[in-house]
Order: sequence, then structure tokens, then C-alpha cells
Amino acid sequence: MKRVVITGAGTVNALGHNVGQTLEAMREGRCGIGPLDLRDVERLAVQIGAQVQNFEAEKLFNRQQMALFDRFTQFALVAAREAIGQSGLEFHGDLAAKSGVVFGNSGGGMQTLDENYRSVYEDGKNRVHPFVVPKLMNNAAASHVSMEFNLKGPSFTVASACASSNHAMAQAFQMVRSGMSPVMITGGAESMLCFGGVKAWEGLRVMSKDACRPFSANRNGMVQGEGAGAFVFEELDHAKARGADILAEVVGFAMSSDAADIVMPSKQGAARAISGALENAGLNREDVGYINAHGTGTAANDKTECSAVADVFGPHADALMMSSTKSMHGHLIGGTGAVELLACIMAVRDGVVAPTISYEEADPECAIDVVPNEARDANVEVALSNAFAFGGLNAVLALRRF
Repeated sequence: MKRVVITGAGTVNALGHNVGQTLEAMREGRCGIGPLDLRDVERLAVQIGAQVQNFEAEKLFNRQQMALFDRFTQFALVAAREAIGQSGLEFHGDLAAKSGVVFGNSGGGMQTLDENYRSVYEDGKNRVHPFVVPKLMNNAAASHVSMEFNLKGPSFTVASACASSNHAMAQAFQMVRSGMSPVMITGGAESMLCFGGVKAWEGLRVMSKDACRPFSANRNGMVQGEGAGAFVFEELDHAKARGADILAEVVGFAMSSDAADIVMPSKQGAARAISGALENAGLNREDVGYINAHGTGTAANDKTECSAVADVFGPHADALMMSSTKSMHGHLIGGTGAVELLACIMAVRDGVVAPTISYEEADPECAIDVVPNEARDANVEVALSNAFAFGGLNAVLALRRF
């Protein structure tokens, strides 16, 4: 099997419009959650979110592109441009023919859907723009990334709710690892912060009205975010031959299904995904120093995740650091794992562990070191990224310092 490394990273999210800004915010424990700025916000019970501020799409895309790109696609392209630019790759000939895109997304073009439902049902219009379907389809982001960068190999979108990005990156990892593709662009994007998107999530009664406090005893729900993360996964020998700067090595992954409940998480399902990732990577439990938690800030998720980690790691759980960066950038649903992988790269490459901010009260059911409120300097060789989605779909990635 081939070894797989990351040679480029890009993002846009509530913490920053690029990787540098995002990691600086994570190191500082800065919160990107604030009052929502969207139409009819006064009709929402939940009026906070982690919106991407000062995003001037008109300066990044031409008029024709703006007609075709939903906000989630815009985010994906900006992140991919940064990642591929950092990698130094250009796709021509055989490299272009074999390289592709796998992106995670859950809601598709929710902004487009919301706008056009309003147009038809509220404004009474009988016709919508001819590009509505290609603008809102879930695969729009992956398709436009492939077209902009001449990526002619396997390209598709994975939709598994909150685990979409991790599932997507796992597929890209497997393609490079197996030798199918020398390079894959991967990650995820989401933009559900519109009236219809937030109103739908309100119905689940899992949303906080004031803050995201993962693992804190007084936590009261998740907070939605938006944005994208993108990475260049590259076969190691290919990267070394061209003198690429390697950010980290992807060493393993595992997936599992709870097969139990559509919304309630299962400790057993999560534990099988975590232990499976260790086995797939050939790692011992003691090798892991940091876990980027799914850590949504809901009562059920946080205690279930901590219990699963305790079961898998046994006594070593007491030496682990596990933080939820959703406390800063919110829950990007299908795009969340891609932004969270940046925290794992920062841990293994820079020796900085991102904190769980807004932590106020210890919870005996979450008795793991959650790196409360302040980032920490630490020697981390291996990091895991957890994603546990509605539908009981779990995906865990393992990174190692290179």
C-alpha cells in the first residue's frame, strides 16, 4: 500500500478566510459565533451562528460564476484554491487524468433552495432561474473544483450528515493509498445558515440560543457554522520526488454504523470506529496524544463520545487531550470534519492543541482532559479526528507527524 501525505490545506470559515487566520484563532481560543445576519432572523428562536463574515464573493468570482455557484460552492472553491496553491501542483497529462475530487456535503445548495422557495411560494413567481438545479445539487462543489483545476479522475460527493467530510477524506485516502490516484483533492463544504436551514434545525431542539459549550456540565446544544476545508492528499513518493512541503501523514481510518437510532448516538458504534482507525493505521492506543472530538455540545453526544473514548483507550484515556473546536467555529454539518482536520494538523505539525472554549463546569460524565479554554503546547505524534453523524454513521481519521 502507498503512504499518503497532505501537501496542501485551505479553508474559509467563521474563524478566518484562510488557514493562517484559522489556526491563529484556534491558538488564541477566539470564538467565531455571534448574532446571525440573515433575512427574517427575528422569526427564528435560535439567532446565533458561526457565519463567515466579510466574504466578498463578487471579488472572487465573475458574473457568470456567481449565477452558477451557491455559497457552499464558493467556499469550496476558495478553500481548494488555497490548498492546491500551497501544494504547488498543476494538473496536466497523466496526472490530471488520474487525479480527482471527493468532497463532503450534507445540505447541498441550501441558500439557493431557500431563495427559490421564497420566490415561488412567497412571491408567487411561476418561473425560477434555469441554473437552480446545477446550483443546488450536492455535487456542485466537487464538480466545479474538478473543472477549475482540470481534475479528470474519480470525482464525487459524499453525503452522510455530520460525518460527510470525514467519509469523503477517507475515500480520497483509500484511493491514493491503493494506487488508484496519485493525488486527490478532498474535504467538505456547507452553508445552511439561511432562514429555512436554521428553522429546520430548530425543530430538532438540539440548538443552543447562547453558546456552544462542549463537555461543560451546563452545555445546552450545538451552534451551526458554515464554511469549507480542502486538502491535497498525495502519494508520498510523488510528493518527495517534487520536493513538496509535507504537512502531515494520513495513516488510517475506519467507519462504522450504529444501526440503532436515527438521531441518538451509540457508544458502541463510536468505539468501533475509533478502535478500527487505530487498527487500520497499525497504531497502539498509547501512540495517540490528541483527539479532535465530534463534541457538538449536546448532552447526548458529549457523554457518549467520552464514554466511547474511555472504553477504547482504557487507562491511557487519562493521558489524552480531546478538544472540540466546534466551540469556536460552530458545527459545519457536512463540512465540519474538514475544518477540524486543521486542528489535527496543527497538533502534530506545530505542537499546539486547540482548546475547547466556553467551558464552564466540569461534568463527571465527560471526565477527559478537554483542554479547557486555552490552547496548549504539547508533543503530539498522532492525532485522531472523530465524526459521528445523525443516522448513526461514524468516521474516524488518524494523522501522524511527518
